[in-house]
Amino acid sequence: MPVPRPPENSPMHPHKQENSRTVQTPHRGSSRAGSGLVIASRGSQLALWQARWVEARLRDLGHEARIEIVRTTGDKITDVPLAKVGTKGLFTKEIEEALLDGRADLAVHSLKDLPTELPEGLVLAAVPEREDPRDAIVGRPLNQIPRGARVGTSSLRRSAQLRRLRPDVAVESVRGNLDTRLRKLDEGQYDAILLAAAGLKRLGWSARIAEILDPARMCPAVGQGALAIETRAAGPGFEAVRALDHAATHAAVAAERGVLASLGGGCQVPIGAHATVADGRVRLLAIVASPDGAEMVRGESEGAAGDADALGRALGADLLARGARRILESVYA
Repeated sequence: MPVPRPPENSPMHPHKQENSRTVQTPHRGSSRAGSGLVIASRGSQLALWQARWVEARLRDLGHEARIEIVRTTGDKITDVPLAKVGTKGLFTKEIEEALLDGRADLAVHSLKDLPTELPEGLVLAAVPEREDPRDAIVGRPLNQIPRGARVGTSSLRRSAQLRRLRPDVAVESVRGNLDTRLRKLDEGQYDAILLAAAGLKRLGWSARIAEILDPARMCPAVGQGALAIETRAAGPGFEAVRALDHAATHAAVAAERGVLASLGGGCQVPIGAHATVADGRVRLLAIVASPDGAEMVRGESEGAAGDADALGRALGADLLARGARRILESVYA
């Protein structure tokens, strides 16, 4: 089942912030005040929803926990499209420093923001059951968007695929947290915007979705809709969160991340991957597109769930051999 939205009076609700504190400046080796597990999280509405969901699950298991807010590099860059920043770990670096310093026991990320290579000493300890991994259009359905309309997205992957589907619309960058992007749409700055369905559903904005795009038309980002719980390789955080891991989701995202690792790309390049798991088998779709949508290399694969990472890496290598290398080199040039 997808992760449900908490009621208004729940401590997980995005507007409830009394259990959250902000980490301003890292002090390597500093001691922590208080007791219980410390959860590091970004401070956006969606990030805090995710952290509070994990906090509540841990409390259900008998663990005391509290949230520390960490401002990341990606949070500070608000006026430049992420695809032009060119740095991996935009939304994770400072959070991972809090883990390594011992200021936090675990971190909750949107898995699509987590690089495939983690710092030494840190592990992807748990991946809870996934929400909807697909992309959604807010404003109006894709086939009802008029020619020349302005469609907003912050994702190079979405914009490349949108240009293939609707080369007659104007694709424009939109930055900001989820509520900021919706406000910009409501103000008329855009005719429609593309967003992850998972974030809209988690924050109770399902009714705003005009259309959910099938992965065969708009391949999602690696790990989209899934949460990543990162911890040190050993310790109380690692032990506590293992119970939150969902095996099928973990296998699916392992396949997707295998594709990304093989391609050598970060989360801000025109790469998509979508895996499903059933009866111990993984079915995997992956794409690499040129930023203008003119070129696309697409592949599919299937294999045992226990071989998910290897399956993804093999599909990534196949995409490179069939033209993805040339596309990625042009992006990085």
